[in-house]
Amino acid sequence: MNPGQSIDQLTVVGAVLWGGVAGLFVPRPAYRFSVDPDEPWADRCPQGHRIGGRFGGGWVGPARCRECGGHGEHGGRAYGPSTPLVALATALVCGALAAATGTRPELAVWLLLAPLGVLLAVVDFRVQRLPDVLTLSLAGAALVLLAGAAAAPEHAGDWPTALYGSLALGGGYFVLFLVNPNGMGFGDVKLALGLGAVLGWYGWGTVLLGTFAGFLFGGLYGMGLVVARRAGRKTSIPFGPFLIAGGFVGLLIGAFAA
Repeated sequence: MNPGQSIDQLTVVGAVLWGGVAGLFVPRPAYRFSVDPDEPWADRCPQGHRIGGRFGGGWVGPARCRECGGHGEHGGRAYGPSTPLVALATALVCGALAAATGTRPELAVWLLLAPLGVLLAVVDFRVQRLPDVLTLSLAGAALVLLAGAAAAPEHAGDWPTALYGSLALGGGYFVLFLVNPNGMGFGDVKLALGLGAVLGWYGWGTVLLGTFAGFLFGGLYGMGLVVARRAGRKTSIPFGPFLIAGGFVGLLIGAFAA
């Protein structure tokens, strides 16, 4: 084994560990953000106890209520999405990104954005909503962090194309929203700004590939529901998770080919 291979393996292991730890903190904000558009963010557990913590105003911490289930049940009762599943998914996403990207500086950007992408996917699956605070944060963070990566040596992307990709994909989704508001939510339009920036870093081919993959995944999921008679042709489905999954696939291929 040469030193380069050893470094790459350590990078993947470190990314998996980072993703696993970061994923432990996704379920609490996912639970708090999973409300209807006209409701305030959830601030109580399902049993009515206030969600609090020493850090982050109750947003940071495990999704467990210490007041539920008594004091002898390992820190209280869990709420929200399954913490082990979310942590595992985040760890796998981060590990795959590290394996495809290697030790290039943009890997730090992908690892920082990955938990936010998982959070968005979980919230949209739960309540079919993509909160502005998350989608716009993804877009802004992607462009700012990629600007930093572009200033570092040995990067493999292009920041102007990331900016243009953000504008182009956001604009394209906005047109689709105007044409068919029932088929494309405005939250998806704002999500496209961040996805376009991430995909655009590796060029227009990656933007097209990630976009096509997202529509393919969403179409297959909707078709599966129709075949299983769990939905009709006009049933609304959460589209954000499939856009994110498509962006993830496009990013993996773009990073590997760069």
